Amino acid sequence: MSDDRKALDNAIEAENAAIFTYGVTTAFIGTAERVTVGQYVAAHRVRRDELNADVTAAGGTPPQSAAGYRLPVNVTDATSAATVLLDAEQECARAYRALLEQAGKTELRRRGVDGLTASAGYAAHWRGVLGQSPVTVPFPGTPGT
Repeated sequence: MSDDRKALDNAIEAENAAIFTYGVTTAFIGTAERVTVGQYVAAHRVRRDELNADVTAAGGTPPQSAAGYRLPVNVTDATSAATVLLDAEQECARAYRALLEQAGKTELRRRGVDGLTASAGYAAHWRGVLGQSPVTVPFPGTPGT
């Protein structure tokens, strides 16, 4: 399997996990954040579908979404919901950073930049919701961020 394909598969998996996480948190997130959750999950679906199309165009089969994903904490309220959403965005940022670094094709590197930028912005939003400071991190997508 090529580096492009591994990186694409990892980004698709991160997107699938993020979509699942947004679905779980919908019932728990605060009223003020419901519109944001809808916008962010829609954007994740679009990026996932674009990545799936890239794999298909290259003659491959995109990885299937898992039936479920393990969340880092139990979601029981708005704070735990924002916590798992932040984690999902950080995972997406790491996957897109890897795609950016590993992809050989310009269009795939562009997808990496776009996905990394979006996930870093969404992560900043969730840090703000959680009252974390600073809301942005240097070099998003690196291990530990």
